[in-house]
Amino acid sequence: MKFKSVPMLALASGLALATTACGKTDSADAGPTATDTTAATDTGTPAGTGTATHDHAAQFLTDVIQTNNAEIRFGQAAQAMGSARGVKDFGKMLVADHTKANDQAKQLAMALNVPVPGGTTPQADSELKMATGTSGAAFDKDFLADMVKGHQQAIDKFQQEAGSSDPAQVTDFAKQTLPTLKKHLATAQSLQN
Repeated sequence: MKFKSVPMLALASGLALATTACGKTDSADAGPTATDTTAATDTGTPAGTGTATHDHAAQFLTDVIQTNNAEIRFGQAAQAMGSARGVKDFGKMLVADHTKANDQAKQLAMALNVPVPGGTTPQADSELKMATGTSGAAFDKDFLADMVKGHQQAIDKFQQEAGSSDPAQVTDFAKQTLPTLKKHLATAQSLQN
């Protein structure tokens, strides 16, 4: 069963402002399919935040936080359901790196008075449920293909943000995050071979 690259795809579409775009589960033994349904409906879209630049930066941060929340959950799923040691290790890397990036994005959002979403998008929840319907080699293949595609899209969006006229702390965050996204892309590509 093929699943879409929702975490990064959601970021790409959200950053284009065409649509709204991984928090850990509340219980350590809830597993990678546990969903925070109350947080998943909170898009965190700021209301009446002022200038277009602030609105763009606010949307970027909201999308990044929701995407990080989803990537954390997908990383947890990879650790639990992947068959290859490399996929499991990549899942662990996703959890660690996206947790760190999420902490930074949340701090930025709070500094700019942007509401911090607590979950992922309902679409990401649905895709995670589909993804966890497979396991082993089938999971590995689809997971890696979607991580490649999603990280390519995210890199494009982070590069756009890095060159935007948004507040310096937001563009600096985008610039600082790019090497990690590129590392994720390279890792996913190498695991496909």
